[in-house]
Amino acid sequence: MQLIGQTKLNGKGLNLKRTHKQRNERIQREERSFHIQPKSLNQQKLLEAIEDFPITVTLGAAGVGKTYCAASKVAQLYLTGRYDHIILTRSNVPTGRSLGFFPGDIKEKLTPWLLPLISVLQLKLGRTKYEYIASKDILQLQPLETIRGRSFENSLVLVDECQNLTIDELKAITTRLGENSKMVLMGDSTQSDINNGNDILKFCKICEKHNIEIPIIKFTEDDIVRSDIVGQLVRAFIKEKI
Repeated sequence: MQLIGQTKLNGKGLNLKRTHKQRNERIQREERSFHIQPKSLNQQKLLEAIEDFPITVTLGAAGVGKTYCAASKVAQLYLTGRYDHIILTRSNVPTGRSLGFFPGDIKEKLTPWLLPLISVLQLKLGRTKYEYIASKDILQLQPLETIRGRSFENSLVLVDECQNLTIDELKAITTRLGENSKMVLMGDSTQSDINNGNDILKFCKICEKHNIEIPIIKFTEDDIVRSDIVGQLVRAFIKEKI
């Protein structure tokens, strides 16, 4: 058996050690879909956490692979046939000055906001499969405004830019998760456009305080895989407290 490492879970070490049976089940699922090769230890921890827990939080700088790993894992899990829907949502807070409202219906309005996730799903599922699930409402782009009252059953839910969510929005989103479903909250508290990203950190502390088993995978600037120049920029911004 392979010990993959420890990560934050309610102030304790989360042992991501897998049994022989669990490893064989994972291999069989991958044979029906595709393999994801992590590029760092924390990417591997993230993939394992999504596999094993209903809700996972992952925080880290730009370029560490949070979005890629989470969306790839969701695509892989969907192809196992155990889930009926993929739900994508995120905060509607813009970065910098806004160009105004996007035209079109809800799907057309949300697509530009959710393009990072959509691009990975298209890559991993293939354009034909992606267009099929989009046309059949298997893939749903969910506005935050209408999320209350919903229940996500047999669903895989990706929540992007969670550093821009208020604690009330985090409460509304996380309490939608129903049976046989998974949710991944992704964000970077250093790139928050509201409240310095404190509410996602507050959410993590609440989970820890009340012993709720939600793994929190924290990436550092050493995990950046996008490019050398991005690594240099992120480190510079951190040192300058920008």
